Parts: sequence; C-alpha cells; structure tokens
Amino acid sequence: MTRGARFARVVTEVVVRRPFLWRLLRGRLRDMFDAIAPTWETRIGPDHVAALELALAELEPPRRALDLGSGTGVAACAVAERFPGAEVVGVDLAPAMVAEAERTLPAHLAGRVRFEVGDASALGFGDGAFALVTLANMIPFFDELARVTAPGGAIVFSFSRGAGTPIYVAPERLRRELGRRGFAEFAAFSAGPATALLARRR
Repeated sequence: MTRGARFARVVTEVVVRRPFLWRLLRGRLRDMFDAIAPTWETRIGPDHVAALELALAELEPPRRALDLGSGTGVAACAVAERFPGAEVVGVDLAPAMVAEAERTLPAHLAGRVRFEVGDASALGFGDGAFALVTLANMIPFFDELARVTAPGGAIVFSFSRGAGTPIYVAPERLRRELGRRGFAEFAAFSAGPATALLARRR
C-alpha cells in the first residue's frame, strides 16, 4: 500500500471501533481525497462497482437513494442507471471530489443525480429519508446509516478490491453492527476482486 492507502486503512479501523475519534481525523482524510480527486478514476480500477451492481440487481427500485463517500460519482451513477425512476443524492466529505463528480456527471442523469459536500457521521437528511443507501469504499457510521434508511429499505456496502481495499470493513463486523440496528437478510456478492454486502432493514 502507498502511504495514503495505509493512512486510510488506519483511519477506517480506528473510526469503526471508536466513532468519536472521527472529528480528530476527518480533516486529514478530507485533504488527502481533495488532493487526489483529479486522478481518482485512474486509481479505482475496472471492477470498482462490479459487486455493487450485482447487489443492486437484487433490489426493488427505490424512489430515493443516497450514495455516501460518493467520490467522483461512479457508484451514484451506477445506481441511477440501474433504477431510472430514482432520485440519487451523492455525498462526499471532499469538496474537490464533489466538484469532479459534478463536472463529469453524464447529461442524461443530470435531472436525477445531484452531489453535495457533507459528513456521513452527521447527515442533513430526515429520518428514513432513503429506501437505498450505498457505500463504495467508505467508512460506515452505523447509527447515522440506520437513521436515514427507511423501514424496509436496504444498504449496500461495496469494496472494489475486497479485503485489499484501503477503506475496508470485514463483512462479519458489518453484519454484527447492522444486526444490532434492525437490519437482516444479509447477502454477499463478489465480482473479480470486488465484494459487496447487502443488508435489508426490518
């Protein structure tokens, strides 16, 4: 791993165990992703959303979907392409990533997909606002995820290089944390090195 990738891995491991430490680390992580935003899509590889797309194929079309850690918008656009009737909101901590996502958004998705800067640990959306939440290579904040996911809704976590992804959380941990918050019916997917976990809220 590069130094940046190692830093992202350490931040992920620390924050998943001790979410209150996020406020001390988020600035450095934001700055790192701001710096690499112009070259991000050359780094993520061809399988970035392959497992995510397999998981999406198992779902009924949502009316509203949220993509957290949206980066340059690749996963948000995959959701919008899969579900032509859905409104999709992409949120990312790094303003440069959001600017890149807006710049590269395909014209045919512009009416249904929007991006905004935000912190996934404290989202500006109402309770149960989204029937679908996706996270591609993103640190999960479990309480906030549960809050914004509608009853009967779903979360899909995906990791473009499986366990080798710098920002990675093991499926056992995801199942345990989500199970405590009312999620069940877990399903795992893989496509090349990419992996995904689907969880449905009761």
